[in-house]
Amino acid sequence: MNETLLNKLFERQFKLLQHVSTDFIRSVADEIAWHVRLVGIRGVRGVGKTTLLLQYIKKNLDYRNRKVLYVSMDHILLSGQSLYGLAATFVRYGGKHLFIDEIHHYRNWHRELKNIYDDFPELQTVFTGSSLLNILDARADLSRRALMYRMQGLSFREFLALETGTEFPVYSLEQILENHREISMTVLAKLNPMAYFKDYLTFGYFPFFREYRDLYHERLNEMINFLLELELPMLRQVDLAYIPKIKQLLGIIAVSVPFTPQITALSRKIGINRLTLLKYLHYLAESELIITLYRDTQSVSLLQKPAKIYLENTNYMYAFSGDNVNPGNIRETFFVNQLRYRHKVALPARGDFRVDGKWLFETGGRRKSSRQIQEQTDAFVVADDTDIGYGNKIPLWMFGFLY
Repeated sequence: MNETLLNKLFERQFKLLQHVSTDFIRSVADEIAWHVRLVGIRGVRGVGKTTLLLQYIKKNLDYRNRKVLYVSMDHILLSGQSLYGLAATFVRYGGKHLFIDEIHHYRNWHRELKNIYDDFPELQTVFTGSSLLNILDARADLSRRALMYRMQGLSFREFLALETGTEFPVYSLEQILENHREISMTVLAKLNPMAYFKDYLTFGYFPFFREYRDLYHERLNEMINFLLELELPMLRQVDLAYIPKIKQLLGIIAVSVPFTPQITALSRKIGINRLTLLKYLHYLAESELIITLYRDTQSVSLLQKPAKIYLENTNYMYAFSGDNVNPGNIRETFFVNQLRYRHKVALPARGDFRVDGKWLFETGGRRKSSRQIQEQTDAFVVADDTDIGYGNKIPLWMFGFLY
């Protein structure tokens, strides 16, 4: 790479930073150890990784001194360029902070990233990747060098901030369990969360809803098709002939009462043998298209049958099935999605969910009773269609304030 190209990259960075807003920043920004020499951020397409990097640079670094450089490896300027050569040139001209977006577009990126880390100790590198399977495959190579973070879609709290301009603090699970009535009243004093909850469940998980609301579910389907039709065959050798059957499976999960798979019957129904189906379920979970849950007494292996399967988020359910969704499935998918970002979720013998091996939760509608868990300790009812709870009964929407 030569100085002329480096100057073009600086010019592009300046234009991007001029237009990026720092009015709202995702909560994950406060969790990342930005000072570490090699930081990786993984997350599916559209969760806001690019915006996160640009916001951090704009708020925290003097990018005008040419010691900071943001590049995206899918940009035409970098076509045919060496990643190592980019870093070497940048360091030669005094570079200190290199931000590499969409790094999975560069072949064998993890090998060159290791060399960059080892050869340029004065350089800090932050990289992102949207191909989760690609990032997972490289994780072992980088395990001693990179500090990795996972970025999930918007929480309900973050959606409210974007939609209404009203920001609330993040609450820990312990705070919600102990003080949910007080927290509810704090939120209700500013807005009615239930007035926005259906919108979040339908189209509020990915930040691009603000630009593409009318075409939101079409864009979700494009993202899903890219993963199924390109990434799974390329990175997990999934047979292309099975892709329509996998889509059929995802459609079944979307419209089901919370989906408890009968693997043998399901394999017959969609025409994939049992062992292959179990492998494909594992790959879909790796890709964050689905969430697989297991009994809290089980050790999980590649061919372990999951006890329940959900789509990764409720927006996927509406993208697959329109409004033909099951309320119980919506409730459970939302709860599991928001909880598993920071906690371990399993299926207990009684109740719906066991969190971190300690707390027991039963989900339901407004009139849901605690009868099924009344003799259990640390047990709670999670109730939909409820503004404010009482005792051990907590509104479902409140679990959207965990990040």
